[in-house]
Amino acid sequence: MGQAWRCSGLRWSAGGPVLVWDGGRRSALTWGKRVAFGVAEGAEGGVRTCVGARGHACPSAAAVPGRSTGARCEECARLDRAHSVAADTFADDPRPYRVYLAWFGPGMVKVGITAVERGPVRLLEQGAVCFSWLGTGPLMAARRTEELLRAALRVPDRIPYAQKRAVRAVLPRTEEERAVEIADVHARAVALGGWPESLEREPFRPEDHVRVFGLAGVPTAVGEVSELVAGGAVSGELVAAAGPDLHLATGEGGVVVLDTRLLAGWGLVPGVGRELSVPVREYGGFGEGVVQEGLF
Repeated sequence: MGQAWRCSGLRWSAGGPVLVWDGGRRSALTWGKRVAFGVAEGAEGGVRTCVGARGHACPSAAAVPGRSTGARCEECARLDRAHSVAADTFADDPRPYRVYLAWFGPGMVKVGITAVERGPVRLLEQGAVCFSWLGTGPLMAARRTEELLRAALRVPDRIPYAQKRAVRAVLPRTEEERAVEIADVHARAVALGGWPESLEREPFRPEDHVRVFGLAGVPTAVGEVSELVAGGAVSGELVAAAGPDLHLATGEGGVVVLDTRLLAGWGLVPGVGRELSVPVREYGGFGEGVVQEGLF
């Protein structure tokens, strides 16, 4: 089957989504491009192994479950979260941070923080359909503001990807409609008392990612890949991408979502056919949540 490659994940930049491979190779993803690969088996792979932590290989090359989006064993997962901003273990980061409000679909607004130097990349990584900055300041001031919104306005800091995927094909048609909910939360947030003095509030300026993600008029997905398996294959035409997800048109089988985090830890080889022979969880009234070994 040829040399097996290992995927480091999907990255977002001003030019769009890019798949990154171990060793630094990059594959730019454009609409209409066919994404096709096989999962190595035998001597080339066959087992999904831990990707390690913070640039270091897993010392035991531990096997990890196919459905894990983290692709790390328990020990490497602990190491990876050490000094993590998201885990509140890295409080002395001197960089300035921004607080943001992100919208993923009707009823789905979240608050979060990201380093100023990263720009909107964090929002692209999360699949935010629309967002606005809320304030800028030191890390701990940004953290306190995030907690303020969670407590006072009941705005969550996490939204499951399953919920984000469920609404992508039924988003409001205009940017103005998509910005309504975060406009309301932004107005209520800046009116709150108790903001840290060191955090500078920012005006409401919505930025919309529907065009960036290719979601305008995207066909409704019929299911999502639940895991990769040794010897399996994935093939489809890229019609949209949001966060870590690729929306792939598989022909008569319809559009299937592939979470690229499932690729990490597997040896992958070039695809030679147009088949989809990995477990797929089907959406809708024909067995929501049911994993099938050979849909399509």
